[in-house]
Amino acid sequence: MAVIQQLARLSSDQLDACREVVEKLDDLCSFRLLPASDHLDLDWASAPLLRAFELARFPEPAAALLRHAIGGDSEINPAYRDVPDSIFEHPVTALEPVRVAEVATALAAAQTPELEGHLDSYLRHHLGALRDFYTEAADRALAVALWWD
Repeated sequence: MAVIQQLARLSSDQLDACREVVEKLDDLCSFRLLPASDHLDLDWASAPLLRAFELARFPEPAAALLRHAIGGDSEINPAYRDVPDSIFEHPVTALEPVRVAEVATALAAAQTPELEGHLDSYLRHHLGALRDFYTEAADRALAVALWWD
C-alpha cells in the first residue's frame, strides 16, 4: 500500500466537528466529507519539498510556516489513531484559518530563485499545487487538515 500525503480545506465548524466526533474525522480522511475540489493529493512530494525549503535557507518565521504547510499544527483528534486502517504513526493535523493565511503568504514568497534551483519538474508541479491550494483556502477563510493515506 502506497502512503501519500493528503490535504483538505474545511470550514472551522467542520474542523470542530472532526475534533469532537471521530466518525466525522473518518469521513474527512475517507473522502466522504468534502467535494474532491477541496482535496489535494501531494503524493510523495512532502519530504523533498521540505528538503528544498531547508536548502533554500529561508529565514524564520517563513521557514517555520513552510514546514507547517506540510506538517500542520496540532493533532485534530487523537482517538482517530484507533480507527481501523488509519496510519497510527502519522496523526491527522490541522491549521486554523489564521495560520492558513500565514502559510499562503509564505508559499507565495517561496517562488524565489533560491528555492527554484532545488526543484525538478515533479516538485515544481507539487509546489505550485500546494501554493494554489493554500491561496484558495486563505481566500475562503478555511482551515486545512493534513494526513497520510
